[in-house]
Amino acid sequence: MQARAGSAAAAAAGATALAATKQHPAATSSLFALLSLSLLLLRLLLRLRLAAFRDAALTLHLLARLRIRPVTLRLPGPHATTLRVWCPASPSGKPPLLLLHGFGGDAKWTWARNLAALSRSFHLYVPDLVFFGSHSRSSSPLRSVAFQARCAADAMRLLGVSRYDVAGISYGGFVAYRMAAVEARDSVARVVIMTSGVAATVQEMGELAAREEMAVEDALLPDSAAGLRRLVHRSMHRPPPWLPDFVLHDFIQLMFVDQRKERTELLRELLRSGAGIDPLPALTQKTLVLWGDKDQVFPVDLGYKLHRHLGKKSRLEIIKDAGHALQLEGADKVNSFIKSFFLDERNEPGFGTT
Repeated sequence: MQARAGSAAAAAAGATALAATKQHPAATSSLFALLSLSLLLLRLLLRLRLAAFRDAALTLHLLARLRIRPVTLRLPGPHATTLRVWCPASPSGKPPLLLLHGFGGDAKWTWARNLAALSRSFHLYVPDLVFFGSHSRSSSPLRSVAFQARCAADAMRLLGVSRYDVAGISYGGFVAYRMAAVEARDSVARVVIMTSGVAATVQEMGELAAREEMAVEDALLPDSAAGLRRLVHRSMHRPPPWLPDFVLHDFIQLMFVDQRKERTELLRELLRSGAGIDPLPALTQKTLVLWGDKDQVFPVDLGYKLHRHLGKKSRLEIIKDAGHALQLEGADKVNSFIKSFFLDERNEPGFGTT
């Protein structure tokens, strides 16, 4: 009886609502229009601000919590060049560490999962390399790794840092290697190279680029949601399960539009000449090589090749279930390896492969 009564009441309510709709079609139409407009405005708000909000949150985190501020430096030379460097607002007794990012983003986005942990042990210097970000620019026609290394070395000199360690990932690994070998050889104490094809020959670099089945700038500097989604899946062994198009478009506008032409030229020069040293010298500094075993951009074989080239002064660590974006997927392990390598003197005799 109760079930029948409930069904009858629901039917009566539905009939009443239907009658009201028929009696007031304008009100119902306005309600649906208002709801549709609200959803559209919400979607537009998310599309316009999601990546920008994340960028602002990263900036606030660096400024307020980590006490790391941006400094824009005018570098010496015949061409106007500025470099933005994130560095501590006050001096400390911590050892200085220079972090160099790759093509996937600027300094903040690349090291988002590393800065808090590393800043507890190091006095960090984290630049946006030239032609990355809105403040690191140059009128120079040079696009070589040597040019990037010279700019980073000049920035550290202007900041008054005469001796420091350096860690670089992917493209930043090329720059770190070049600094340690040439431009800042007497300043760089130790080196960490992460997932960087610095030991690849020009032929091997060409073969890796050919595997992309598209122009290398389209693969690494995507201009569509599908292209960025493909890059994320290539760079990460465990990519985010949900990547809506509007978020990807927002990130493209934030990260890959400004100075796209110059970064395309950087990529082409990298494919032509690598680190720009032939033959590639073995570094005199102790070097830690970090690689993800699932790297699809620079295969792990290149990590073993670099370790063999560097010899007894190097150590190779392979991180399981991590792709090319090693500093994100394996952040805890990367942070731990960096700290133990630079700070723990007990690891010096233990160089080898893990």
